[in-house]
Order: sequence, then structure tokens, then C-alpha cells
Amino acid sequence: MASTFTNLLFHIVFSTKNRIPAIHKGLREPLYEYMGGIIRSEGGILLEIGGVPDHVHLLARSKASIAISDFIGHIKAGSSKWHNGKNTKSDHFEWQAGYGAFSVSESQVSKVRKYIQTQEAHHAKVSFKDELITLLKKHGIEYDERYLLG
Repeated sequence: MASTFTNLLFHIVFSTKNRIPAIHKGLREPLYEYMGGIIRSEGGILLEIGGVPDHVHLLARSKASIAISDFIGHIKAGSSKWHNGKNTKSDHFEWQAGYGAFSVSESQVSKVRKYIQTQEAHHAKVSFKDELITLLKKHGIEYDERYLLG
């Protein structure tokens, strides 16, 4: 084949450090816009973003030439740097060290979009830990609960 064709879709989830509820409503829109800009600068496309005060979900398309760990690392580092540069309080904003990244079939994009759009209602009933365990099980990922939310 003379060309390379990819459709690399990921549902990405990560939390604030120690799940501190630092993403208040006034911060969400500008933070999400900034994260979208980071994704575009990495050659990706942000399809959906949403979350609650202690974590964020992204549905993003990435290019094949960047490792998913680098892609997410750039999003997290750039957005925390942006937040800390804008924050006039002494609180230091950080993301957790880890993340979840789950491949998404094109046929499931609308379902994942809706899931991300309804995070506030979802978390009125389900904890972040239970949500993460469900995602890990759904995608056949083994985990040790001792290190799940570290």
C-alpha cells in the first residue's frame, strides 16, 4: 500500500492528583478548550470532552506517529502548566500520574460521546473508582486494586 491510513480513536480518562475537586465549573470550559488546543498541536482531533471536578474524559483521535503515552503526557503537562500560570491562588494544580486509554471503534463514537456528555448525572450514582473498574473490566484490562487510584 502506498499510503498510511489510520483511525486511532481513544477514550482517555485521568484524574486530578489525589482526586482533589479542582476543576470547578468556571474553570471547565477554558481548561477543556486549552486541552483541545494541545491535542490539535499534536496533530490530533478532540471529538468530545467532559468530566466532573476530580476527573476528565476525552474522546480523541490521534495521529499514528505519536505514542499514546506521549500524547496524553503532553495534554496533562500542558494543561496543568496553563492552569498554574493562570491561577492567582497558591493552590498548585496537578493531574494524577496515571491514566486510562481505551481504543474506540468508529461504530461506538456516538455512544462514547453521550457517555462523556453525561458525566455529571453519571457520577451522581457511580463513584470514580467504580467507573474506572467498569471500564477496565469492559476492555479486558487486568489491574491490582491496591494501585488503582494511587
